[in-house]
Amino acid sequence: QVQLVESGGGLVQPGGSLRLSCVASGFTFSSYAMRWYRQAPEKERELVAYISALYGSTKYADDVKGRFTISRDNAKNTVYLQMNSLKPEDTAIYYCNTLLPFLEYWGQGTQVTVSS
Repeated sequence: QVQLVESGGGLVQPGGSLRLSCVASGFTFSSYAMRWYRQAPEKERELVAYISALYGSTKYADDVKGRFTISRDNAKNTVYLQMNSLKPEDTAIYYCNTLLPFLEYWGQGTQVTVSS
């Protein structure tokens, strides 16, 4: 079955960095786009970053452009989110996501807390 397992979250000071990882299984990873979403307390889940399947083209939410980088390693079935210059408003649960034919899949999420 399809599984997405995130890791790499934690507590970091403002201005710090974290790298999130999402290991995928149960489908042909290299054939599908991948996304990172986040959900802060009492806010709706929002799309943070997207990477396409074929050419690895990327898109970002405006408030993370220039600070976050999404990448993928198809040999390891893994998508990454490198987060630099973190701000308190980046505090959220971060979710890995993919859309396969007929179904959308989510990981369990990893907590990122930016605080001094």
